[in-house]
Amino acid sequence: MPLKCRLFSLLLLAIGLGPVLANLVLVDEASAQVAVEETANVPEPAIDPAATEVDDIAIANRLRGIFREIKGLESIVITVDAGVVRLSGPIADSESADRAAAIAQRVSGVVTVESQFERDLSVGSNVEPVVDKFGATLQSFLSALPLIGIAFLAAIVVGLLGHFIASLMGFWRRVTPNIFLAELIAGSIRVLFIMIGIFIGLDILNATALLGAVLGGAGVIGLAVGFALRDTVDNYMSSIMLSIRQPFRANDHVLIGDREGRVVRLTSRATILMTLDGNHLRIPNATVFKAEILNYTRNPERRFSFELGVDADDDPAAAIETGLLAINGQDFVLNDPEATAEIREVGDSNIVIAFHGWIDQRNSDFKKARGAAIRVTKNALEECGFALPEPIYRLRFDSGPPSLSVVADLVESSAPASEKPKSAAVIESVDVSPEDHVEKLVDSERSGTGSADLLDDQQPVE
Repeated sequence: MPLKCRLFSLLLLAIGLGPVLANLVLVDEASAQVAVEETANVPEPAIDPAATEVDDIAIANRLRGIFREIKGLESIVITVDAGVVRLSGPIADSESADRAAAIAQRVSGVVTVESQFERDLSVGSNVEPVVDKFGATLQSFLSALPLIGIAFLAAIVVGLLGHFIASLMGFWRRVTPNIFLAELIAGSIRVLFIMIGIFIGLDILNATALLGAVLGGAGVIGLAVGFALRDTVDNYMSSIMLSIRQPFRANDHVLIGDREGRVVRLTSRATILMTLDGNHLRIPNATVFKAEILNYTRNPERRFSFELGVDADDDPAAAIETGLLAINGQDFVLNDPEATAEIREVGDSNIVIAFHGWIDQRNSDFKKARGAAIRVTKNALEECGFALPEPIYRLRFDSGPPSLSVVADLVESSAPASEKPKSAAVIESVDVSPEDHVEKLVDSERSGTGSADLLDDQQPVE
């Protein structure tokens, strides 16, 4: 038969016998698995029924030889009977007793171990191990002193390098927008280099695992402290944002929420105001950052407003004209923008007119100017015959005649509108100079203390 035919026949035979051989292999593996499981399920005898006195002697001799080599177990008395080992005699501590029992249990042929030790109260057996342990620890420490010195030196060098970089405050002030961020970055660099130095030192001592444990514990503690001090952290972040945004300058007249005063300084924790009464007011920066801030100093032109009422029978247009002439006649009132007025409401017995005027706060005090404008406007209206009505009360007496009624007017009746002059200008010389006492107090406060101030006139104002 040609070679090709023989190879072809062998190939067909292999293909035909392949599944059969595979089944045979699977059957053999299953049989082996069953045999192993059956063998594993058969319990081995825990106690040898053929133990003899020779075996007990061998166990005792073996344990005596082992205990002679272990310090603190040399004086143990060993008794073996039918595989039961009894350990007695003085022992230094419970750890040594447990260790002796564990060793005896591991010897082949031992059925069980009974401990019948007595506490050894002698000074030598109790003090000597402690002294030896302390001496070994001290010896190890003395041997490691050169390595500890090198690790400590490396940590100090890295820490000093970080301190040197952090002390370049001139550079950090040029890089950052304000001194607060400069100090924050410098402090962060200092702490970072200290941590790197500690890590390098522990790495030299092959104790980085200790650093990991410390950092893990510090992370958990830091998380708990962060939750506890979230208000402090919020205040600190608000200080950073305020120092960057610069919402006001020193000595600005501001209204923060419902707190009014002049700004003394901005610190890392609070904004210091000098109230208009001359008192110091500290507002946490978290409150300042979230509050509405009204700055009266930013725009020197400021409008004042007030309301006056005239009798319902009066001509409101003539009253407006008279009041505006009186207001515009004052030197402290700006001509541009002009003073204005409008009818605010018409009541049962009066007409309420709102007057508005503008002043320059650099030359006039707002409250003084407003008070002076009210006074001259009121005087002008009264001199021109306009009545400023007061409430009218009607009294009724039910026991009297039905037609009897008493009307008590608390103001005199005004003359008919046709008989009143339509305009009048009242010009008075009043002092409305700016009140600068609080401003001087702020300047004195800022110049007389070296406290850090995050307000920077060189930075742009928000």
